[in-house]
Amino acid sequence: MRIVSFVRDGHPGIGVLSGDRIVDARSALGDGYSRDLRLVLADPERTLESLRKLEDAAGDFEIDEVTLLPVVQRPEKILCVGLNYDAHRVETGREASNHPVLFTRFASTLIGHGRPILRPLASAKLDYEGELAVIIGQRGRRVPVERALDLVAGYTCFNDASIRDWQRHTHQFTPGKNFPSTGALGPWLVTRDAIADPQALGLRTRLNGEEVQSGHTSQMIFPVRYLIHYITQFCELVPGDVIATGTPSGVGYRRSPPVYLGPGDVVEVDIEGVGCLRNPVVDEVSAEEASR
Repeated sequence: MRIVSFVRDGHPGIGVLSGDRIVDARSALGDGYSRDLRLVLADPERTLESLRKLEDAAGDFEIDEVTLLPVVQRPEKILCVGLNYDAHRVETGREASNHPVLFTRFASTLIGHGRPILRPLASAKLDYEGELAVIIGQRGRRVPVERALDLVAGYTCFNDASIRDWQRHTHQFTPGKNFPSTGALGPWLVTRDAIADPQALGLRTRLNGEEVQSGHTSQMIFPVRYLIHYITQFCELVPGDVIATGTPSGVGYRRSPPVYLGPGDVVEVDIEGVGCLRNPVVDEVSAEEASR
């Protein structure tokens, strides 16, 4: 099942894809649940079976009639994994680690499929990072590896667009990962039952139609099961939390010459069995320019 979060005619909603059309879930879920995917995931016995019944229904509108939102708009936590593919670790010159490299993103940085990634006023060194994102569907603390996937609601695509010079101001990644409108999440959530093994997915990133990253989730140093196990040792995961599992090699700033994103560029993150997340790039506009 593929679940989307969207805005149509100024009203937020949740829908299920039936073929290439969206079935509005409002009638199945009621107004409260149909506005926030976190509420749906937190009450799966009431909501998910109702949504499944919509998969074969006639769609209410075309996907291009809505604005897609990040599949989870306001996750409590966005936990990102750095250097989780060895070839990417090698290209960055970083040492191997016995534990996952983790950093956080803010929910305010997220955008949906089709929305523009902003190249900030502070830097021109904007880079792409195609990743598989895990959406949590159950609460969990100190979860054993063998039960870790039970916490997963589904999967989606993520572009962890990064401001490289700000990322490298110190050994902490946070500034370079939290500029506004740099974390693209979507286009939809594919439920866990549709993905037999999250470590069996091809992942490609394209820049203006040209492939710039090609990887496979089997190449993760720390697989999804272990990431959930590790993270739940120090914090509780809750429905709607996002884990971005890391990017393969081929990032722009390690190319020769370096490749950075600019206005007019289009980035696609394409993951086998999940979907294709597509976002254009535009320049951030200053308050002075916006007022002219």
